[in-house]
Amino acid sequence: MVTKIAVIQTPPVMLQRDATLERMLEAIDEAALAGASLLVFPEAYIPGYPTWVWRLEPGGDMALSSELHARLRENAVDLRTDHLTPLQDAAARHAVTLVVGINEIDGRYSGTTLFNSVVTIGPDGSLLNRHRKLMPTNPERMVWGMGDGSGLKVVETPAGRIGSLICWECYMPLARHALYSQAMEVFINPTWDSSDTCLATLRHIAKEGGCWVIGTATAIQGRDIPATFPERDRLYSPEEWINVGNAVVVAPSGNITAGPLNREKGILYAEIEIETALRARRSLDVAGHYGRPDIFSLTVNRKPQAPAAFIDS
Repeated sequence: MVTKIAVIQTPPVMLQRDATLERMLEAIDEAALAGASLLVFPEAYIPGYPTWVWRLEPGGDMALSSELHARLRENAVDLRTDHLTPLQDAAARHAVTLVVGINEIDGRYSGTTLFNSVVTIGPDGSLLNRHRKLMPTNPERMVWGMGDGSGLKVVETPAGRIGSLICWECYMPLARHALYSQAMEVFINPTWDSSDTCLATLRHIAKEGGCWVIGTATAIQGRDIPATFPERDRLYSPEEWINVGNAVVVAPSGNITAGPLNREKGILYAEIEIETALRARRSLDVAGHYGRPDIFSLTVNRKPQAPAAFIDS
């Protein structure tokens, strides 16, 4: 079975959830019209990756940091509401699978803490999985809480069995193995890292896991930041490339089949065939005949972690 995929790295409307959703719906229409049935968006795409944390000194301009975080919180996605309904409706309308990076707010317990999450929406519009980033990197820990293992799942879709890790989670070998051990066929890495090192890692994962690998960051320049963004001109220059994107598709052999799409605010298209992944594991199957469970073992706690348990009469 051949599946056409679309890797979308156009900029969101930074810190504006509804405007970003409108832009995404346009991209979904375009990609579906082109025949794609699996659509991938970058890390923290709604309402944008908090790139300012890498530019503001820790403990420096606390007033600006606080204002930016407040706007991020106000425009984050609460999965207990209808925030993603437009995307779910679009997925069902076009019968496509969506993998989307979001800033997620914990609307159930704290009402405040944010998580860096990736959601998978099926072609019937249902939410198939929500994975929260296990370990935010360096200054990201001033923005996001740490996720639990409840989203370390591989889900069945018409495009294959899909698993996702976010950005530098792809450097966590045990997290990777947790997905390999669920017959993963397509690995998706929404990311902010568009470096050559990240590309080399994605190629390694494709070979190691015998799976297709899709990765993308957001292609965005300073001029793409809205004028309403606090202290925009102080933090960004109009022509600079804040991130070059580098959307890429890697075959189970480790060879690049599409991309990297560099400094282009567009959509990368490619075709993948799941049978290729299954054949790749004939000689190397790290969760099968190439594993040694008599020597090594991995236990994964997928129980959702709650801050409190309430017992009512």
